[in-house]
Amino acid sequence: MSLLLDTTVLIDVLRGRPAAERLSKLRELEPVPYVCAINVEELWRGHRPGEEAVLERFVGALRLAPLGTVEGELAGGWRRTFAAKGLTLSQADCLIAAAAVGVGAVLATGNPKDFPMPGVSIEHWLVGE
Repeated sequence: MSLLLDTTVLIDVLRGRPAAERLSKLRELEPVPYVCAINVEELWRGHRPGEEAVLERFVGALRLAPLGTVEGELAGGWRRTFAAKGLTLSQADCLIAAAAVGVGAVLATGNPKDFPMPGVSIEHWLVGE
C-alpha cells in the first residue's frame, strides 16, 4: 500500500511525535511514502529556523507525487461540486488529495474532515500528541 503523507503527519514526524515512530515502522515494510509540491511548500513556509538541513534530508527521502493537468482538473471539480453545496474546500487540500489519487495512494492525515472528496482513501493518523 502506498501512502501520501499530509502536512499534518509530516510536521508530526519532524517534531518526533508519534507519527515518527509509526512512519519508521511502515518504512521497513511498505514502499517509500509520497509527498506533493503542496506539502513541500507548506513545510518550507512553516519550518523553524535552523531546520533547513533536516527538512531537505527528510523531504529528499520521500517520493514526489506529480501535480499536473489531471490532478488540477480533479481538484477543481471537487471544489466546484462542494461549493455548489455550500462547503468551501481549500485549494491546497484538494490538490494534496488529487496527488494521492493520481498515484493510487492512501492519504495519511491528522485532519480527515478536511478531505471529504469522493474517491480519496484516507488513513487517520493521530497527530500533535
